Amino acid sequence: MSDPSQDATPAVARDLRAGWPEWAQRFGDLYLSGTTSAFVLHGNVFDLFPVFGGQEFSPLGDFVSEVMFGSFDLVLHYDLARGLRPLGGTPTRQRAMATLLSQRVGDWPKLSREPAVVLAVVDNILQKNAMDSADARLSIAFVVSHAGLITPRDERGGVAASATAMVVNWATSPYIKRTNTALVLIDPRASEVAGRITSNPHVAVLEVPLPDPAVRRAYIDFRVAEKPTLLAHSDHDAQHLAEAAAGMALTDLDVLLAAASGPGQRLDAKVFRDKRKTLIERQVMGLLEFIEPRVNLDHVVGHVAACARLREDAELIRRGALDAVPMGYLICGPVGTGKSFLGRCVAGSIGIPCVELRNFRSRYVGETEGNLEKILTVLRSLGPVLVMIDEADAMLGDRDSQGDGGVSSRVFGAIARQMGDTTYRGKIIWMLMTARPDLLPIDLKRQGRAEVHIPLFYPASQAEVGAMFGVLAKKAGAQLDPADVPTVPFVGLLSGADIEGLVGRARRRALLDGREALTRDDLETVLAGFLPSTQGMEREYQEIAAMIECTDVEFLPDQKQARVEELGGRARLPARLEALGRELGILR
Repeated sequence: MSDPSQDATPAVARDLRAGWPEWAQRFGDLYLSGTTSAFVLHGNVFDLFPVFGGQEFSPLGDFVSEVMFGSFDLVLHYDLARGLRPLGGTPTRQRAMATLLSQRVGDWPKLSREPAVVLAVVDNILQKNAMDSADARLSIAFVVSHAGLITPRDERGGVAASATAMVVNWATSPYIKRTNTALVLIDPRASEVAGRITSNPHVAVLEVPLPDPAVRRAYIDFRVAEKPTLLAHSDHDAQHLAEAAAGMALTDLDVLLAAASGPGQRLDAKVFRDKRKTLIERQVMGLLEFIEPRVNLDHVVGHVAACARLREDAELIRRGALDAVPMGYLICGPVGTGKSFLGRCVAGSIGIPCVELRNFRSRYVGETEGNLEKILTVLRSLGPVLVMIDEADAMLGDRDSQGDGGVSSRVFGAIARQMGDTTYRGKIIWMLMTARPDLLPIDLKRQGRAEVHIPLFYPASQAEVGAMFGVLAKKAGAQLDPADVPTVPFVGLLSGADIEGLVGRARRRALLDGREALTRDDLETVLAGFLPSTQGMEREYQEIAAMIECTDVEFLPDQKQARVEELGGRARLPARLEALGRELGILR
């Protein structure tokens, strides 16, 4: 890229940018238009990138120096490990840049690596270049790797604050901006870089995404051209491998290719699935867990309308009709109604990858936001994907959260923006699960985010309770004849967790007697000694909250619809919820 003030340059540069990744084209547009000359690149910055139309693949630093700034007179690179040095290009260009740097700095290899020294030297170069006559000015790019170590989010005065101030000055200086100068800060997490930089209107923050299928295919072809036998031991051809490796960096794709490159091993479906799962979970540091359920919606007892709706949506996804699929679901109801189990059953039926969001919060400054950045980068490249979030009210924060330095509100904002991005409809499907939907901010529950609200309740008939005893006995590995299930008291008061506990007690009794099969006597004995929970008011509070959230009347069983009418209609439910909340001490 050349001087944005030269009218003839942009058209030429646009032709050169035709094969660039989308984020790099955006970079070029912003720079050439004169909008900004300072950039923060974050996300998949440690990967390989196609150079010269995919004829080569290079690290980001080389891509920036050789492709994006290939015509610049001087490209300087700095990180704490290697200090300041000219970057990229052929040996001839490298020597030419080294000579230019020596003319301005002297014996630059002996410079200290400390930020204060290096940034002062660079500042001197940029300021002198700005004062030179137009024909004497150089085109200069300054690239900083691991920028969060140089200009950290938590400045706390001293060198870090000075470094941040200097970067802000370069980004905003009209004298530097009128020269052909570019500043590029690289860090995998934008949240690690000082907020005074990332929030500055003169700085463009661009995410470098994980590679798309076309780039993955180009990389596989590049590697196969180097080694024609690379896929000799693979059950997957190049195109299928490129499509199935969604969510993976090219450096991780190398690990998969290695599994198919030698005798004695084969990249079959199981090896591919296991390695991909491991590589992606490692990439997000265990903050996402792939779910491979052995159950599906056929294993769900009751919740007929909910299962019917979820099966219909699963069919739409299989057809590719993603625009007709909800952005997300809210699964709510009292503790023990099987919300997590239903989520896993959906994952088993929906036919797309399913991940569960783990606790990404950290006590270290900036790490929570950085973790979330990484998670969202992977999710955007995985699609279509189902994302399960258990205890969503505690996990996702609130726009008005106080007392944590604004972390929860920033987390909430980032997730709300992603959930509401309709370009990902059918590609990222959110499933929020909670017993306290009243604690979830309305911003997340509105249409366009978690659109379909499905309430779950305790089994309300003898038939449903009996069926649950049969399913849970099978899950426990016990034999149970359906005819041996006795009449169960407490119908409507027993959760799925209660029934599972009763089955476990009956199985214990049978095993102690040397039997595998459960008998009617086993079940009658444990039922006679069982004391159901006395937390009836808490259960009612959670049931009322779920009824309020319900978006489709078909999801309410007859008994709950009758309860709504008994309380005076749906409009009266909030008053009942408030009364229960005050009684329980939840509300003041």
